[in-house]
Amino acid sequence: MTDDLTKNMSDADRNWRRFVLFRVLFNSRFYYPVLAVLFLDLGLSATEYTLLNFAWAIAIVFTDLPAGVLADRIGRKPLVVAAASFMVLEMLLLIAAPLHGGIVLLLCCLANRILSGMAEGMASGADEALVFDSLAERGRDKEWPHVLDQVMRWQGVGMVIAMLVGGAVYDPRFMERLLSFFGANIHFAQGSTLRFPIYLNLLTALLTLWTALGLREPALRATKVAPENKDESAPEITAWHLAVKAGTWIVKTPTVLFVITAGVMIDSVVRLFLTFSSSYFRVIELPEASFGLIGASMGGLGMIVSPVARRMVATNSVARNYGLLGVVALLGLTGVACRWTHWGVVFIFPLGATMMALGYMVSYYINALVDSSHRATVLSFKGVTFNLGYGFISLVFALVLRAVRDGGSTQDAVARSLLFLPLWILFGALLCACCFGRHFKTLLARV
Repeated sequence: MTDDLTKNMSDADRNWRRFVLFRVLFNSRFYYPVLAVLFLDLGLSATEYTLLNFAWAIAIVFTDLPAGVLADRIGRKPLVVAAASFMVLEMLLLIAAPLHGGIVLLLCCLANRILSGMAEGMASGADEALVFDSLAERGRDKEWPHVLDQVMRWQGVGMVIAMLVGGAVYDPRFMERLLSFFGANIHFAQGSTLRFPIYLNLLTALLTLWTALGLREPALRATKVAPENKDESAPEITAWHLAVKAGTWIVKTPTVLFVITAGVMIDSVVRLFLTFSSSYFRVIELPEASFGLIGASMGGLGMIVSPVARRMVATNSVARNYGLLGVVALLGLTGVACRWTHWGVVFIFPLGATMMALGYMVSYYINALVDSSHRATVLSFKGVTFNLGYGFISLVFALVLRAVRDGGSTQDAVARSLLFLPLWILFGALLCACCFGRHFKTLLARV
């Protein structure tokens, strides 16, 4: 009995530590500081890049919910391992994509975005559910905020490293100066160095796969709120029934529905801007060598945002926390739309902090309210909704870019389209006020 207890406790500790490492490796990607310019320098147009982001979001949508249901039926670990495997494949595709390769380049990038979206969808919910259940079966679910805190802190460290290194190795002049310091006189073209961040990310993808393989499936699934359905494992209970049950529960739980709906309205527009951030830096005339430094500074925000977000969920109501995030996002996007030369960079930091705090809050609130029997499915519903929102706004933004380009350059089109972003936040706030006004008292309670 003592040996079993020790094993289960050690499995819980092993899982949450590997979960932190998995999240760090999976999300700290070396090409993030140059994401938009990487695809543009490969030979894609801004409209093609935006449509690829739409395809990425749709791939998540069609993967996320089935993956969540599978995770609740067959186990969480197989989905996490599959996500890490797809991450390896997506990096190999970007390495193979031909520079200015026309339709072949577009197809390679499209396959990369689809695999990337499928990897996100498979990991979404399954990794959290595995770790939360590992803790819950030992009565340690109260430690979940601490685990989220560790994820945010170490992701901040990982992002700092990835942004600094990724931005540096992308710059051919920096690589020439670095090698000349060691006595090597090598000339680099942009077409050569633009793949360096991808090579580094292939290594971290392999480490991600190794980390996922070391996770251990929880022996039990403890129920936190709703009573467990005794017939849940019966043959007649299909994956469709599980999905419908989880979706019905979300609709009938105003707090969770608000957390997801309001989260989508904030996440979609901020995430859209962040995918164009390197193009925005060119708009405000920042040198490319600074992209990695800015990205590293944003990654370091996690170490500041984490304790703040933890205190916010402990002391504030759901409505108050989301209201604060909405105001910060609106101010940041308004500043971005002004396109102040050089100084416009300061507005990217509140937007990055908003995304980090939002991710923490959504995970905290949903895991605090949902029961284990459909935790991964509910988390997948959240992922599907978030990525539908992102895919929709990406499609709308592609139309806006096309409408405002008017024969000008890609950079000019991006610059003129930035005003659309704060207007979308205002529309989202109005929509949430109309839909959830009658539940305002419920949302003023702390979870």
